[in-house]
Amino acid sequence: MQRTAILKLKEWKESKNHKPIIIEGARQVGKTWLMKEFGKQYYEQVVYLHFDNNQKLTALFENDYEIPRLIEAFEILSGIKINPDNTLIIFDEIQECPRALTSLKYFYENAPEYDIIAAGSLLGLMHHEGTGFPVGKVSFLNLYPMNFFEFARALGEEKLIELIEKKDFQMITVFKNDFEKLVKMYCYIGGMPEVVQNFVDNRNYKKVREIQKNILASYENDFSKHVSSNTVEKIRMLWRAIPSQLAKENKKFIYNVIKTGARAKEYELALLWLKDAGLVYQVNRIKKPDLPLIAYQDLDAFKLFIVDVGLLSALTNLDVKTILEKTQIFEEFKGAIAEQYVYQQLKSVDDIPIFYWSNDSSRSEIDFVIQHGEYVVPVEVKAEKNLKAKSLNNFIQEYKSKKSVRTSLADYKLNDNNLYDIPLYAISNIEEIIE
Repeated sequence: MQRTAILKLKEWKESKNHKPIIIEGARQVGKTWLMKEFGKQYYEQVVYLHFDNNQKLTALFENDYEIPRLIEAFEILSGIKINPDNTLIIFDEIQECPRALTSLKYFYENAPEYDIIAAGSLLGLMHHEGTGFPVGKVSFLNLYPMNFFEFARALGEEKLIELIEKKDFQMITVFKNDFEKLVKMYCYIGGMPEVVQNFVDNRNYKKVREIQKNILASYENDFSKHVSSNTVEKIRMLWRAIPSQLAKENKKFIYNVIKTGARAKEYELALLWLKDAGLVYQVNRIKKPDLPLIAYQDLDAFKLFIVDVGLLSALTNLDVKTILEKTQIFEEFKGAIAEQYVYQQLKSVDDIPIFYWSNDSSRSEIDFVIQHGEYVVPVEVKAEKNLKAKSLNNFIQEYKSKKSVRTSLADYKLNDNNLYDIPLYAISNIEEIIE
């Protein structure tokens, strides 16, 4: 598999005076694989230290943070003589040893010559008693499930993706059936690396669903590790309510859908936990489409998406036959699958603030509003090739949008008023297309 995050780690390695870097992301998005693969490609040696159920390793950090002593211990544990010029040190499941997390501060201040990369669930670590988070002493890299481009490459469709990256829309149209098939497969399989790799090896949709269900079960098992039983139940209820929320015409999150009479205050901690775990993304409404978008967000109105479109299809028990139908997978749940897909692709683009817009009556809504340089860009998601978009047209006229996007299964086209029709399979390249 190819992950674009490896190129970001390469940039980190080549930057001067770089800090230890922490890979953040939901469980099973491929953090361990990424660290090991990066080490294999760009270093002569890799010292891999796994903290889960490793008392000997954890004990090293109990007394002090003396770097020479720690390095000597790493060498004994790994059997590798550590040379800072060619060795990558990996701390995996670092949440199991909060003092190891704190040690990253001392590595940066006292021994910056060592390249250290860490990963793990950071839930609870920032407020862990007796330890301090190394604020300002570490860098971060967010890792998400594989986006559509990475997925297609894993299936051996490198040449098709190159057409999108070159913006060769004439050739793209020739192969549109191939692109549409890949998008439908992606919406069912998703971007969780274990699921994708298994499908690449076996081409078995039944096995795909089995692995996805196991991942969902492991997430629910995680709910009970850091919070009280009362909060666990709220987390579980909120998590299971997301598909029905996305199935509504108005996708604004309504707590009353979770449970009759439910109030926001009751579920604040549950929502915070799911967001911190990387399992849920919150997209806030903006009251006015102006720069910077964050200044105009409405914190009381938001939509929720989950970590992966394939897991959403598993949560909703979407049948595999939907991928064989023309556009059925995009029509399910009032376009919820298509909207989750688009959000996931936008999320994989660096530094794009993502919001949505609706008027006060919620009768007119724009699925996403992004900030691209000096432009506020509305993005309308159409599940089929029907391009009627009353809300988008009204938005463009009212706010004089200089650039806007409509994404669907229709071919690429630049319309009047700089309205870009971008095929769903090319939406990851949105910035380059509207540039």
